[in-house]
Formats: sequence, structure tokens, C-alpha cells
Amino acid sequence: MDNSGKEKEAMALMAEAEKKLKSSQSFFGALFGSSSKLEEACDMYVRAANMFKMAKNWCAAGNAFSQAALLHLQMQSKHDAATNFIDAGNAFKKADPQEAINCLNRAIEIYTDMGRFTIAAKHHISIAEIYETELVDIDKAIAHYEQAADYYKGEESTSSANKCLLKVATYAAQLEQYPKAIEIYEQVGTHAMDSTLLKYSAKDHFFKAALCHFCVDMLNAKLAVQKYEEMFPAFSDSRECKLLKKLLDAYEEQNVDAYTDSVKEYDTISRLDQWLTTMLLRIKKTIQDEESDLR
Repeated sequence: MDNSGKEKEAMALMAEAEKKLKSSQSFFGALFGSSSKLEEACDMYVRAANMFKMAKNWCAAGNAFSQAALLHLQMQSKHDAATNFIDAGNAFKKADPQEAINCLNRAIEIYTDMGRFTIAAKHHISIAEIYETELVDIDKAIAHYEQAADYYKGEESTSSANKCLLKVATYAAQLEQYPKAIEIYEQVGTHAMDSTLLKYSAKDHFFKAALCHFCVDMLNAKLAVQKYEEMFPAFSDSRECKLLKKLLDAYEEQNVDAYTDSVKEYDTISRLDQWLTTMLLRIKKTIQDEESDLR
């Protein structure tokens, strides 16, 4: 379908909106209801933005939504301004990730100012995802997930906060910030084991915390496993706990083959994801390094 017609219509609406704005700023315009002219201009910008969207001209759509948002701010319509900034952000996502972040940040400022922290948290997650996938800046992604978690906690949305924190822990461990990752996994694991619905997932959090300990120091990992078994007896019977004990034994014996076999055996039943594979390889490397040091 040819959308060039839509683009022309959108351009005409943009021009019309500019005209309305100019006339509202004139002396007579100011005397005779400039606010209704501003509202009409706003409407035109939004209609133009939607036409640009149909024509898949994402930058133009984002710009038009931003213009509408700025006018809404001028008219003190904060909620409408925030909505337009979100629309602008969603359009820019497809063409200019950095501009998308700028628009989402403007919306977040408005929502926090209005005390709408749950919505602000949701948009912090959107920004974190852009940093994860488009701009690949993991430190900034972590910062936005942490901010979202803070807002969710303040609103007593613990499970939403924990989802964000688990993202932080995943990345912290990959960046070798193990203490930070351990603290989160233990905190989320402790919260999960007290809940009938989440109890099953507690073992995974303790497993990951123990692996992070293991990357730092074998003795720490051993003590952590004992602590988790005391805190959460069901952990003892889990395949994760049994694997950890086998890995600790293999480490003490400096036996790389036993270590590899235990991991393979676990993997045949529960597939290892990328994160677990990375951590297990890091630990295996420390055995190999110590082996070669002894030779």
C-alpha cells in the first residue's frame, strides 16, 4: 500500500498546526482564546504523528508527538504531555534509540512529579531494555533496572521489584560484581521461600548465589551452601544443591574430569542457560589454573 499520500497529509497538518500556534501568539490571538488554538494545534500534531506512523516515518512521528507534548505542558496538561512523550518514545524506538530514551525520561519526570511511581518504574524498564538491546550499555541498563526496582518497592510491588533486581543480578555477575549479585539472589531467594507460590523458585536463586560465591572463593561457596540448607531445608534435596556438592568435591580434589561429568549429567535433565554455562566455565577455569600452577 502506498503511504506517501499519508505523509503528505501529515506534512500539511504539521504546517496547519504551526499556523495555529503563530496566530495564538499574536496580539489578537492572545485576546481571543489562545488556549483553544493551542488545543487545536495539539490535536493536529497528534493526527500528523499517527499518519507518519502509518507511513512508517518513525522520526517524523516522534517529532510530531514531542511537539504535542510540549504544547500540553504549556497548557499545564501534565498527564496528556506524559502520554505524548511515551508515544514519541515508542516511535523513536524504531529509528533513534537515544531520542527514544530522552522522550521516555521526560515522561518519567512528569509521572514522578505526579506521584505515579508504578508507571515511572515501567518506563524505566523500557529504557533499560533499549540500553540492553539497541545501545548495548549494560551499566546504564543496570542503573534503570535498579531505579525501577526502587520505585516498585516504594509502592509495595515486591514481585515487580524482584524481577528488576534479578536482571541486575544477572548482569552484575557477568561483570564479575559478585557481592552485588549474591546480595540480590539471597534477598529474592529468602522472599521466595516464604511464599507458597514462589517457593519452588527459591532453589534457583540460592543455586545462583552459591555459584557467585564459588567464583570468588571455594570456602565461601561451601559455607553458603550449608547456610542455604539450614534456611531452606527443601534446598538439600534439589538437583541444584546436589550438583553444587559434587562441584565442591571435584574442586577440592582438583579433578577437572569429575567437575565436567557432574555438569554434563545435570545438563541432560535441566538444560543449562547461557548465564549458568558462563559461571560454571569460570569456576572450571580456576581448577585448571590451579592444576597448572601445581605442575
